[in-house]
Amino acid sequence: MLGLLVALLALGLAVFALLDGWYLVRLPCAVLRARLLQPRVRDLLAEQRFPGRVLPSDLDLLLHMNNARYLREADFARVAHLTRCGVLGALRDLRAHTVLAASCARHRRSLRLLEPFEVRTRLLGWDDRAFYLEARFVSLRDGFVCALLRFRQHLLGTSPERVVQHLCQRRVEPPELPVDLQHWISYNEASSQLLRMESGLGDVTKDQ
Repeated sequence: MLGLLVALLALGLAVFALLDGWYLVRLPCAVLRARLLQPRVRDLLAEQRFPGRVLPSDLDLLLHMNNARYLREADFARVAHLTRCGVLGALRDLRAHTVLAASCARHRRSLRLLEPFEVRTRLLGWDDRAFYLEARFVSLRDGFVCALLRFRQHLLGTSPERVVQHLCQRRVEPPELPVDLQHWISYNEASSQLLRMESGLGDVTKDQ
């Protein structure tokens, strides 16, 4: 019996050390919480809030929240957002899936140890290939927007228009994208074109 307990403990430690155990635990928990414990959000453009707090494991050497943690926390908030508004369910019905194709982050003020915050996620719009989402990290101490992240969520096997039509049971025109987001999309397209030219592929191979 003792040997079994030691083996299970060693397995658990290996999972957390080698496979980022907290991520593997928190991501499905975020999905289950959004699906089972929170109400469905019918408005695709509505902002959703995901709570968080800076833990000791989130800190860098300067005792600020590590830059990589912003992307990780936004990942949890984004999957909860897509679950609550029905996008993940629609993708399952359409036998399609989604991948993160691009992201950018702008940091305005550090989040510090034990500071409570919210990740406020909203869908900004879509084009023929991807959804565009925004995540704001808002300190609950004073309401300051500490970081602003943008994401291009690419769809495989379907299109954003079909997903939205599946959810709304009608064709919906996408909202006009913010000007700064349009500049970012143009930058991504220019970057992709340059990388294809460097690889000698021209327009033959398209990015996700």
